[in-house]
Amino acid sequence: MKLKRRNFYLEFIIGIVVIYLSVLILLFIFQRNLMYLPLENNYSGDKLEVEVEKVKIVTSDNINLLGWFHKKDLNKFKTIVYFHGNAGTLENRVHKLNHFKDMDVNFLIIAWRGFSGNKGKPSEKGLYIDANSAIVWLKKLGLVEKDIILYGESLGTGVATEIAQSNNYAGLVLETPFTSMIEAAKNFYPYIPVSLLIKDKYDNQKKIKNINTPVLVMHGEVDQIVPFWMGKKIYEIANQPKHSYFTKYDDHMMEYDEKLVFELNTFIKSLN
Repeated sequence: MKLKRRNFYLEFIIGIVVIYLSVLILLFIFQRNLMYLPLENNYSGDKLEVEVEKVKIVTSDNINLLGWFHKKDLNKFKTIVYFHGNAGTLENRVHKLNHFKDMDVNFLIIAWRGFSGNKGKPSEKGLYIDANSAIVWLKKLGLVEKDIILYGESLGTGVATEIAQSNNYAGLVLETPFTSMIEAAKNFYPYIPVSLLIKDKYDNQKKIKNINTPVLVMHGEVDQIVPFWMGKKIYEIANQPKHSYFTKYDDHMMEYDEKLVFELNTFIKSLN
């Protein structure tokens, strides 16, 4: 009887180990399907109230990216390059972009590879290529880095900090930034060795230390996806000059209300 019980426990433990290892293998293989969600739609039916030109940006690895370009005056005003988050299409950002029409700013927002009908598969390396290709596209219009404000939203903050390390840009806006993708993943998978498995690390807390351009960090305290402490930590370790807009009631999708728009517009004006 004791031998049978011992064998039962042994088989049970082996079964648990096999299931756990199977989960790790599946997470490793399909992790980018969990990280990048081009078909998720958080906002539908928002009407675009700012005039944009749909443009095609060809990346250095020959992928065509959809972009929306709003041009007021390239010589007089700064140009925002908007790097969106891990989910949805450009239309999901219409409620934010509409506010730019009342600001003295131009903007270019690009859809990542694999998003908004673009070909290719998203990855950390791929998104860096996409972002740099957008900068090159603007430079062909006569802009230099000092004319450009980098704006990262959620996952896009990981791209914005990568690009901003040249320290030649006018400014950097980080909306709901995370410290690193490893720490963000640990928040969802505390019992998984994500540091060993994760491919796309987006290490914001390492890169922000290398940035000396003016930065604005925006985050809500009730963010259920990227914990507020991450945004606060990014702000704390950022170099001066730095500004923050922290709210008590915003979740991950921050409310683009009058207060936020005022803070953002004030920051933009300080860079002109």
